[in-house]
Order: sequence, then C-alpha cells, then structure tokens
Amino acid sequence: MTLPTQPEQYVLIVEDERPLSKMIAAYLERAGFRVGQEFTGPDAVATARLTAPDVIILDLGLPGMDGLEVCQKIREFSDCYILMLTARGAEEDRITGLTTGADDYLSKPFSVRELVTRIHTLLRRPRARQATKETASTAIDPAHTVVEDLTIDTAAHQAWCAGREVALTKLEFDLLQALATKPGQVLSREELVATVWETDWIGEERVVDVHVGNVRRKLASHGSRATIATVRGVGYRMGQP
Repeated sequence: MTLPTQPEQYVLIVEDERPLSKMIAAYLERAGFRVGQEFTGPDAVATARLTAPDVIILDLGLPGMDGLEVCQKIREFSDCYILMLTARGAEEDRITGLTTGADDYLSKPFSVRELVTRIHTLLRRPRARQATKETASTAIDPAHTVVEDLTIDTAAHQAWCAGREVALTKLEFDLLQALATKPGQVLSREELVATVWETDWIGEERVVDVHVGNVRRKLASHGSRATIATVRGVGYRMGQP
C-alpha cells in the first residue's frame, strides 16, 4: 500500500454513521495517515479550526449543521483539501459542494480503497487559494499560475479547476500556460507558435485557432471562470487588459 507523500498527514473524518467512520479511520491509519473523527457539523468546524487537518472527508448529511454549511465555514479560515461524501445520483449536491469550496466528491456507496486513492490525488495537487477583493484575479509565481478558479502547475504539467484536473494534451497545456503567464496581454498567433512549438514552424498559423478552441471547450466543460478572449485580427488574450 502506498504511504502518504509526507509522514503523519492528518485526515479529519466528518461522518455521522459511526461504523462507516470507524472503518474509514482504520483503513486510513493502515495507509499511514493520522486520523481524527467528528460526528456533527459544529464539532467538525471547531476541530478543523483547532487541528488544521490536511484533508477533511465531509459527509453532507450531518446533524446540527449540514455538510455544505460546514464547508463554507471551514473555507473562512482554512484551505485544506475537502472531499465530500454524497448520495449516489445527487448531482445538485455535488455541484453545490464543488462551488462551495469542496475539492472533490465521492458518491455512496464507495470503495474505501478508492477513497484513499482520491486522498493521495488531492495531496498531490497545488492548493489554489481564492483571490480576495483586494487581490488581482490572476496570480503568478515560478511554480504555479492562478487565473480566476484555474491553477496551472508548471512542474507537474497539470491544470486544475474547481478541484478537478483539466485533461490537456502537452500542446494544449503549453498554449494555456503561455496565455496565462501574460495576463491581460494579447498574444498573436505568431507569438504563440514561437512560444509553444519552439522550432521554425512550417505550416498554417491558423492551426493555433483549433488548439485554442479545444482548450476553451475543456475549460468550459469544467465551468471555469478563466476564459480566453479573441482579439479580432490580432490574437488571443487571457484575463482583463
């Protein structure tokens, strides 16, 4: 069994079904995690504030305060990873959970082995902090670029939106990164070709339009607020000028 990426990473289980919570806890402990358990919404918020977990497994149907409200309150002071447990087929709950601040969800009934895999996947993701009113909607550092709700991890060559990875080809990722790292600037097709292909291009520059269109569709399918604007006769821009 794969151990966590760091020793003693702490997972808080918030589940009012005690036998299920106990089973999850035992499995996570065998996987090398430190585990805490809470069974009501208010206790979950208080414990999360005191113990700063790395991951919270959060059931929606909790006594005292439902999981969505718990998620909202925790997001006021923590950017830990939150994995919501939902009823099978409860699409509206899943969508609301992700927009409230959850990073991932798992429908009941589920395999505990899959749950552990989801946790490992979450822990490999960059933590995308939400921009405040006082900060710009686009933030850049050498390792990560954040545009609205989209996080681009340069080293891992991955893009994440609302806690889900956006599946991109290498070329699509490079195009997205080129635009995101120059927010508000218009990049011509020629500039994008020079940046992304990095060799003397022999072909039609309009092929850029096709790949940009693919990236747009993939971002839209994730409901991302990060958009690529067409500047007619010039090229493309990401973010406001």
